[in-house]
Amino acid sequence: MPLRSFLSSLCLTAAFVSPGVAQDVAPRYHEEVAAVLDDARVRSAMERVEALDPWTMERLVELTQIPAPPFMEAERAARFAELLTEAGADSVWIDEEGNVVALRRGTRGERTVGFGGHLDTVFPEGTDVTVRQKGDTLFAPGIGDDTRGLVVVLTALRSMEEAGVETTDDVIFVGVVGEEGLGDLRGMKHLFRDGADPIDAWIEVDGGGLDRIVSMGLGSVRYRVTFKGPGGHSWGAFGLANPSHALSRAVRYFQDAADTLTRTGPRTSYNVGVIGGGTSVNSIPFEAWMEVDMRSESPTSLATIEAAFLAAMDRGVEEENGLRRDGPPLTLVADRIGDRPSGEMDPENPLVQRALATTLAFGDRASLTRSSTDSNIPIALGVPAVTIGRGGEGGENHSPGEWWINRDGHLAIQRALLLVVVEAGLAGLVP
Repeated sequence: MPLRSFLSSLCLTAAFVSPGVAQDVAPRYHEEVAAVLDDARVRSAMERVEALDPWTMERLVELTQIPAPPFMEAERAARFAELLTEAGADSVWIDEEGNVVALRRGTRGERTVGFGGHLDTVFPEGTDVTVRQKGDTLFAPGIGDDTRGLVVVLTALRSMEEAGVETTDDVIFVGVVGEEGLGDLRGMKHLFRDGADPIDAWIEVDGGGLDRIVSMGLGSVRYRVTFKGPGGHSWGAFGLANPSHALSRAVRYFQDAADTLTRTGPRTSYNVGVIGGGTSVNSIPFEAWMEVDMRSESPTSLATIEAAFLAAMDRGVEEENGLRRDGPPLTLVADRIGDRPSGEMDPENPLVQRALATTLAFGDRASLTRSSTDSNIPIALGVPAVTIGRGGEGGENHSPGEWWINRDGHLAIQRALLLVVVEAGLAGLVP
């Protein structure tokens, strides 16, 4: 669609949304979005996003092919920092935790708006991340989650620079470490730590599509539990307490309790995801371990299932110790390896309203959802935050067959740019 027709349709959509959706967004936010879209600088930035599409795709392939396993994001971070510098940021640095931060100063700088995607992938060191193309589909581990999010951030910055779009507030463009798995949102925890420079609002790019807006954080706790004993020969040392037997008992007791707790009330889940231990079939293992994930919409429900889990672990080791015929008792080590807080944004919060209004400007649907993303941290701290999608079409995230198609992918960048500008304030906007 030609840009002139496209922008006209944006303004019409903002003014004439369906009645069911319009009730969720106050008219002043539709008016705010329409006024920003009508600015010549913003229109130019929208044109730049489309013109830069080949460059954006080249950067997507380039960054995808730089491995970023958990806790090993440094190489990708270094290149992302270079690209942010080339795109026109005022200053770029990599902080103590490994986050890439690019500052674009506002005309007043009284607030700071954060805009980011995460650098890490779930794939271990040694994974082949070569991008393969078949027709219009790109295949590679991490190509969507969240490398595409990074290039949305990057292209939005370059487009704003080339179009001369200035904001009243400072904006930081960020590549965040540690979003996936055992990274436990360490990058965001560092950015929002006590004593850090304040970030007044956060916009994250993660997940697919255009219509979903994550405004509710899904909390989780994760444990690595290890049952330890002396170990020995399965025949000669028979009678020693067996860590694997204790683990098996503990899992059974946990599931018995957790099944009851998750049948009613706020949605809550549990999963024994990884189990290990032992050296051979004819050896009593000296240790058995597992990694367990528990999630809930409710902090209270999450605390309840966590308590049930720990009680089940204690019961498993106590019963196995009671059966031993020889040797020392087993010991139990329960390490909390993950803690993602939950929380919810008020749908009337200005950032949420702006996210809805800018999304509606690109279509006729917008929904508030719950997920576990980098936004969990600011949401839990009471800082306005949303996570928006990377656009295009994709699938099989977190698998070697992950794929992404650049089907109207520029729309997600335009929507993200618009939301950043509306939240940070368009400098010199004439009402």
